[in-house]
Amino acid sequence: MKKNLLVLAVILFTAISFTSCKENDKKTDATETEAAATATESAQEYAIDIAASKITWMGSKPTGSHNGTIAMSSGMVYALGSDLQSGNFTINMNSITDLSLDAGMKENLEAHLKGTVEGKEGDFFNVTKYPTAKFELTGVAGESGNITVSGNLTIKDKTNPVSFPATISFPEDKIFLKSETFTIDRTKWGVNYGSKNIFDNLGDKFINDEIELTIELHGKKS
Repeated sequence: MKKNLLVLAVILFTAISFTSCKENDKKTDATETEAAATATESAQEYAIDIAASKITWMGSKPTGSHNGTIAMSSGMVYALGSDLQSGNFTINMNSITDLSLDAGMKENLEAHLKGTVEGKEGDFFNVTKYPTAKFELTGVAGESGNITVSGNLTIKDKTNPVSFPATISFPEDKIFLKSETFTIDRTKWGVNYGSKNIFDNLGDKFINDEIELTIELHGKKS
């Protein structure tokens, strides 16, 4: 009888522990991203000027670094007076451009990053399968033009939260936002090529997981 009770206790403990772990997993998942911020009815709408707006990037490895730009393809932001309330923009991953190499090598790197080289489609961003990325604003903290922007960044259908300090101004009928340079860990979005945290025995042939980004956003009143 005692043996049966002991077995039952073990089963119950295991079941409770498993359930508790599942609940904790759900809580962790729930805090990974937040709901998109919403604007008040009286907020002013600004259409993003895709010709003027851009994201600059830099990736590095032991032997050097590369940098370039990525363009936006669409987006809207909403502000009440000088308070940014909500917004989102779509990133054109086909526009990845390198500014660090001469002609020939430049095009080779761009093709590798885009995944347009046969057999290397999945190394980086695979723009044929994932032609766009997206940023969705979830919150803004701060005032007097110096703010911290939080949002959900989606790349290759994977979404993770990011945040960055930024300055914001409203010249005439426009809005201008520029982030400070911030970093993301590319492996969180499944961009694993050359990561020493994913692959063994790379020696000094690895590529750093951190990518530096700077966002420059120009908008016009709609």
